[in-house]
Amino acid sequence: MADAALLTVTQWLSPAFPTGAYAYSHGLETVIAEGAVRGADGFAHWLGGILTEGAGWQDAVILCTGLRGDAGFDELDATARALAPSAERLRETLEQGAALARTVAGITGRALAPRALPVALAEAAAPLCLPAETVTALYLQGFAGNLCTIATRHIPLGQTEGQRVLAGLLPVIAECASRAARATLDDLATATLAADLAALRHETQTIRIFRT
Repeated sequence: MADAALLTVTQWLSPAFPTGAYAYSHGLETVIAEGAVRGADGFAHWLGGILTEGAGWQDAVILCTGLRGDAGFDELDATARALAPSAERLRETLEQGAALARTVAGITGRALAPRALPVALAEAAAPLCLPAETVTALYLQGFAGNLCTIATRHIPLGQTEGQRVLAGLLPVIAECASRAARATLDDLATATLAADLAALRHETQTIRIFRT
């Protein structure tokens, strides 16, 4: 049963699951266009910061809190919405969360409300009783993998180089998930102002491929 539960969450977080993650660059489109992120090393540094000090960390804490049952899903959803630093970033988490909840509901027959993405996943995955650290690591890997795909195409990086960046960040993802599993909402904090400002500038960027 544990194997089935793990495979279920892996399916929900795979690129094939219809959350539309490919349409959201999390501000990466802007920093690539401005030349602030160039090459594999620059991208790895940018993404590592997002994972450990930015939205990755915030989502990880919210997800773990929901999986542990330390707060209600309505409360967590309100917190997740309040933490979004821009209209596009709010749109990113809400639209993906609604798509995940809708699809999981269609598969399982459960009634799942549209929520911010980490909260939607927490509500969907809670009955599977998997360790919060495991679910969170898979969530962060999926998040990072989507951005690696975008960087591979638009910096551009070669496919091997993009996967090398992701592989290099796996220890960072594991450590972040482990910390989040022990964290509380009091540990929520960010220090990625440059990435947040890039997300704001994306809203008025003249040429845009991605929604965020």
